[in-house]
Amino acid sequence: MPESTNPLTPGIKGEYNTLVTPEIAVDFLGLDTARVLGTPYLIMLTEMTCRNSVKPYLEDGFDTVGTHVDIKHLAATPLGMRVTFRTELTGVDDRRLRFRVAAFDEKEQVAEGTHERFIVHIARFATRLQAKLASRST
Repeated sequence: MPESTNPLTPGIKGEYNTLVTPEIAVDFLGLDTARVLGTPYLIMLTEMTCRNSVKPYLEDGFDTVGTHVDIKHLAATPLGMRVTFRTELTGVDDRRLRFRVAAFDEKEQVAEGTHERFIVHIARFATRLQAKLASRST
């Protein structure tokens, strides 16, 4: 996507709210009362909130992929509590996008950090992936 036609500008915000369910909670602590939002899911939901915030501004055939995550998981969110993910696009450098990210449960802030994504042309990206797969050693 040429920079001159890139409609992305800093300040674009995203928000996503979800309930902590067993599918996104850790279960390795052994007690149901100790189940909390898992850090991998916190990161995934943060990434998707960033992606979804800028997707409407991209031309057809383009999307974004994550390239860097720097998130602190500050507090535990128990099963049954809602968590809200908030993102803000803070920088655009050609196809590289930088975000400030945070998450809040019903009581407190539970995460903060930054995330970077890269704009890709989906068909070209898929072609490169298939070439990589075809060239692997068996």
